[in-house]
Amino acid sequence: MKDQVTTADFKKIAAQLRKPEGTDGVKVAEKMNIGNKSMNLHTIAVLDPQPNESILEIGMGNGFFVKNIIAAGSNINYVGCDYSIEMVQLASEINKNFIAIGLAKFIEGNIQELPFESASFDKIMTVNTFYFWDDYIKVLQELKRVLKKEGKLIIAVRPKHNLEKFPVTKYGFSIQSNDEIIKLLRSNGFENIEKTEIKEPLQEGFVAGHNEREALILNCKLN
Repeated sequence: MKDQVTTADFKKIAAQLRKPEGTDGVKVAEKMNIGNKSMNLHTIAVLDPQPNESILEIGMGNGFFVKNIIAAGSNINYVGCDYSIEMVQLASEINKNFIAIGLAKFIEGNIQELPFESASFDKIMTVNTFYFWDDYIKVLQELKRVLKKEGKLIIAVRPKHNLEKFPVTKYGFSIQSNDEIIKLLRSNGFENIEKTEIKEPLQEGFVAGHNEREALILNCKLN
């Protein structure tokens, strides 16, 4: 497959990375669990879940890494929100035991109009969703709304120079530099920003030769 991928294939993959749907979406979500494993685990380490915290994850995919968040502290209240109903259903099935004991729930929702009351969460994390935000300012204002005072937003992305190595990112990805992302965050009320930069182990990707991955994790405290 890797030697025969066409432009049409890349466009389909890009659409599924944005919003996994149907049988192909299930497969892409499984690939993301592998390809983004290091990125997710490092992001959870930066998130640093504490006992009794309310944590929102935007775009949790099939919820494979939810167990790592819940295991990090006692009585964590985890909520996953995704605008793909297939991912909400998959994550609910994978994490049904956590749902049964009241530690997790999954909700279909749009990041620009989150279905939560104001000041609901201590922390919000999101991995590889920034490229798909249609209105950065509206999204950040909405994330601010649902965060508690002095809450934290953790955003994980692939740096621009890394993303541009992947042919799929030509289709539907909005790619910003690290400085542009930080400037955007600061101009929308997230002043205290700590950066974590990761070079991940080499791994096989969708296309041979494009398997070097890096991650930028921004830990942003709401003023």
